[in-house]
Amino acid sequence: MKRIFTTMIALALVSISTVACSSDNNETVEVQVDTASPVGAFTVSKAGTLTAQNGTPTKGLIETGVDNSNTTFVHLGSDFTTELGTGTATIYLSRTATFTASPGTGNPDLKLIGIVSKNGEAFYKVDGAIPAGLDYVIVWCGSANIPFGNGLLK
Repeated sequence: MKRIFTTMIALALVSISTVACSSDNNETVEVQVDTASPVGAFTVSKAGTLTAQNGTPTKGLIETGVDNSNTTFVHLGSDFTTELGTGTATIYLSRTATFTASPGTGNPDLKLIGIVSKNGEAFYKVDGAIPAGLDYVIVWCGSANIPFGNGLLK
């Protein structure tokens, strides 16, 4: 009798954990990030520097501007450094130095720019013009849910 009861409890736990870990939501969101280099000269419109947060080594030059084809880019300078061990550092433009996500409704005050794949110089092509007021660059770590750094573009 004790074995039957133990077996039933074990099966119940497996059933609960299987249901709890399954996902009925098959919707996926795909973000295309274009890291193409500028065509011709890159003309800087705003620049700043990153300030580290949460004990990370985040630092470096940040810029926005356009190339000869009038394509908008966010540029991280050759001195750009951040923590890459998490694999989820991303670059955002924001109205404030604080990352404020709003997954249910989106957030016009926050624009995803790209995923950080390496330290050093990188260009991120921006789809269209940068909305007015998005004057901060934020380096955000999604897996730790913390900012790695931010900087004001002037």
